[in-house]
Amino acid sequence: MADYPDDLLESFVALTQLMVNEESLVETLERVAGIACRVVASCESAGITLERDGQPATPAFAGNSAPAIDQAQYDSGRGPCLTAFQEHRVVLVPDIAEVSDRWPAFSRLAAHHGIQSSLSLPLLTKDDALGALNLYASVLDAFDENVVELGRLFGAQAAVAISNAEVFSQTRQLTQNLQIALETRDVIGQAKGILMSERKLTGDEAFELLRRASQRTNVKVRDVADQVVLTGELP
Repeated sequence: MADYPDDLLESFVALTQLMVNEESLVETLERVAGIACRVVASCESAGITLERDGQPATPAFAGNSAPAIDQAQYDSGRGPCLTAFQEHRVVLVPDIAEVSDRWPAFSRLAAHHGIQSSLSLPLLTKDDALGALNLYASVLDAFDENVVELGRLFGAQAAVAISNAEVFSQTRQLTQNLQIALETRDVIGQAKGILMSERKLTGDEAFELLRRASQRTNVKVRDVADQVVLTGELP
């Protein structure tokens, strides 16, 4: 059995708890970034790259350097975090100064923040890449072979936690939307019932009155229905 350090084992326990916690996606991402910084002693900042509206973004991070260094890569379209994400592989940069020709924007921002080495880990679920976990250190060659291997394990576990959080977030949003739709339908139904009773209308005729009032006042049908339910009158 592999002899893993206690802090790594604790991180896996924490990630496992994230898989069953009903946290928001942002909360999960922030926890993952924070755990990564705690597990890897040389890591001073960590950012999580995910695709948002068709573009890479850093929705969560730990430490101060990651957002700006990540953004430099997004703006230029080049860098280790994008390579890890797009090519589904670990990208280790022992000395960032040595890749200044390959990734000038990344190297420039890293130097500005005093960052000298980095490790980018793809967040993979089966063959699908969710994004990348980017670790930054202010010393050269901060991530040795052991850290890289442990990072692979951590990244795989983190990807599952993030994937679960995304599914939970989407499900919760769908539930909220359905609840709003049901409440809207209920209010409109009540308003129609009031108009049908008071004005001797059919259901279609009552709804047509609500629709016309909505157009006339430039407010939503739901809001018109609310007023009818509260006051018994159309606006």
